[in-house]
Amino acid sequence: MAEGLPLPTSLAARVLKAVLLILLAGGLLVAGATLYNGRLAARQSYDRILLGAAQDIAASVRIQSGRPVVDLPVSAFELLAQAPDDRIHYAVRGPGGALITGLDETDIAPPARRTGSTSGPEFFDARLNGEPARFVRVTRRFAERDFSGGIAVTVGQTLRARRAMAVGLMFDTLVPVLVAGIALLALSWVVARSAVRPLEALSADLAGRDPYDLTPVPTEGLPRELTVMLEAMNRFMGRLDRQMEGMRHLISDAAHQLRTPVAAIRVQAEAMQDQPDAVLRDRALSRLLARTRSLGALLDQLLSRALVTHRTESAPRAPLDLREVALEVVERGDHELIAPGAELRLEIGEEPVMVRADAFSVGEAAKNLLVNALKHGRAPIAIGAELRGAEAALWVMDAGPGPEPDIAARLGQRFERSATSREDSAGLGLAIVAAVAAAFGGRVALEYPEGGFRIALLLPAAPQEDETP
Repeated sequence: MAEGLPLPTSLAARVLKAVLLILLAGGLLVAGATLYNGRLAARQSYDRILLGAAQDIAASVRIQSGRPVVDLPVSAFELLAQAPDDRIHYAVRGPGGALITGLDETDIAPPARRTGSTSGPEFFDARLNGEPARFVRVTRRFAERDFSGGIAVTVGQTLRARRAMAVGLMFDTLVPVLVAGIALLALSWVVARSAVRPLEALSADLAGRDPYDLTPVPTEGLPRELTVMLEAMNRFMGRLDRQMEGMRHLISDAAHQLRTPVAAIRVQAEAMQDQPDAVLRDRALSRLLARTRSLGALLDQLLSRALVTHRTESAPRAPLDLREVALEVVERGDHELIAPGAELRLEIGEEPVMVRADAFSVGEAAKNLLVNALKHGRAPIAIGAELRGAEAALWVMDAGPGPEPDIAARLGQRFERSATSREDSAGLGLAIVAAVAAAFGGRVALEYPEGGFRIALLLPAAPQEDETP
């Protein structure tokens, strides 16, 4: 970790933080909903108390000698006493608003009754001695011989008990929610730690590995998400291992195969330097040139095999017509340098021979097939491409008898040469062809048709939709 940079947050901590945020958001929503519902419940409860007290007072009003008289019932104040911390107000008024009994609060005025409304109870909000309060007005009508009109009873109380009830309901709900949240946090921590435990085991396994150990990581018994990641990592490690193996082969092959020709070149150069006879010096010079050509061919094939191995792992597969590969090999004219005057025929048809592969790699394979035939076969040489059912073939044929079956079974291995191989043959040509075949799901076929020997690179034919150049 670079100095000064913050440490990365663990997966378990991230999960715990997310759960905590969810619980906080949920707690706020629950608190808000509970407080709202608590206020509604408190309003309904205490409105019933106010209404009961007002109706008790209204029921105690009687007409005596043409005048309304009020005997305040104890039950009304017992109801109001259920909110002992609240201030109360009551007033009984006759027709015209004249105060019969109660507290004369001129600033407490109910809203005007709408035209056509019934004479039921009226609830309204106002202020009582500077505090918010809730009121109810109940009207009792009299129609007697010596008195006619309505008696209005107004009862009110402040809102302290209502608020306390709403807050109490909210906290009564939040306490079990808080306990459940704490339990959920603990459970989330346990689950998160259990989920990341395979990652810790994987980290320990990778940290304890040898730097050159690229064997696949076991995926048995792991979660599906982790298995998908490990399978992708195993595929990457497999490609990397093949690249490393190719590099090791290149280094080993170069060290092994270059030692002999370089030593021979040095010996022949020293012999030529000390040779006074011009004829013998020219002969040594010819052998030196042959050795340098052989060394150049070896280096070319070593680099070609390394490049093919790299490209078959990284280059994208694209539709490729094998007829164009065969045509390009012929038009390049390399055969004129290898075997001047050798007869070479191109045999391709009108129908495309499509595969999905890397054009460079297949071209290198075709070049090595042709070089193999020119060096070890017998003219005339033919190169062609054709469809063989589900396979597409790129082949080279010569008029020679070909190698014996026991030797043919070993051809395609690195540095494997037949008895007819010349001195400048490195034994890598068919190994390159075999590597290309394996990379693209194909195979190499050694065939003995009448009148010659044929080597074919067989690849899966491309589906119908890909058969467009």
